Amino acid sequence: MPETFPETTLRSERLTLRPFSALDIPGVQVGCSDTATQRWLPLARPYTRDNATTWCTVTAHALRQSGDGIHFAVTGHPSARLVANVGLRHTDWDTLTTEIGYWVAPGARGDGIATEAVRRVAEWLFTERSFERLELRAAEGNTASRRVAVKAGMTQEGVLRSAGVTHGGRVNLVLFACLPDETVPGDDVGRRM
Repeated sequence: MPETFPETTLRSERLTLRPFSALDIPGVQVGCSDTATQRWLPLARPYTRDNATTWCTVTAHALRQSGDGIHFAVTGHPSARLVANVGLRHTDWDTLTTEIGYWVAPGARGDGIATEAVRRVAEWLFTERSFERLELRAAEGNTASRRVAVKAGMTQEGVLRSAGVTHGGRVNLVLFACLPDETVPGDDVGRRM
C-alpha cells in the first residue's frame, strides 16, 4: 500500500480547500475550458463535461489514493462557489518533497486566491505533514503564475530548459521552491496582483 495524504479539508481566512465532488463539475469545466488556463496547462481540448466529471469524481481521488499527491477544490466564503484548484503531485515520500500547481477560475483572478491557497497548503504540508521541500514549476511566459510563487514565499531556483509542454509546444519551466522555515504569511493576501 503506497503512502498517501489523508483526505483533508483546509480553511484560510477567505477559502475552503476540500476534496472534489460532483458539485464541482460545472466550475471545473468552465475553469479548464478557459483560454488562459488552456494556454498554460495541457488539458483536453475541448474540455468537456465528461472530462470535468471524470476529474471531480474519479481522477482527483485516484491520484490521492495512488500516493501521487492531493488535489483540492478551492471555494470562497460564504458562497462555496468553486474559485480555483490547487494540488500536490509527483510526491516523493522518501525525501518528503512534492510539487504544487493551481489554476484560478476566470472570475476570481486578480484577488490573491492562488497565493492564499498555496500558502495554506504549504503551511499544512510543513507543519502537519512534516514535509521538507515544496516545489513549483511555471512556464517561463506565465507571469501570473510566477508572481503567485513569489508572493507565496517561494524562491526562484532556476530555469528547466524545454521541460514543459503546452498546446503551443515545448516551454522552459521556472523552478521555485520553499522549505519549512521560509513560508511566512504576508499582508498582501487578498490584494489584487
